[in-house]
Amino acid sequence: MSKSTSEVELLYVEVHRRMIENGEWDRMLHLLSSKLSESGWTDDLLHRAKENSRTMDSLSLQTILQELLSHAQTSVPLSVKREITTLIKQFVKEQFEK
Repeated sequence: MSKSTSEVELLYVEVHRRMIENGEWDRMLHLLSSKLSESGWTDDLLHRAKENSRTMDSLSLQTILQELLSHAQTSVPLSVKREITTLIKQFVKEQFEK
């Protein structure tokens, strides 16, 4: 049986609230940032942003962000995605299977 969109949204809000309350959200953000930096992803994105801005006639932060968003989302290393996803799954299991 599939959950409605509002049920999924409510579950997301509850998981997010719990992660913030116990500090897990900040811990995961720090870990994600570290892993992305270690993999060179952060530097690559910064380099792409600089290159895009150099070729623009009229600088626009909004345009740069739009151009980088797709690349940023698709270029996160699989190992980083798996590690963070595993941590989130463990957190959810611990919180809701008590």
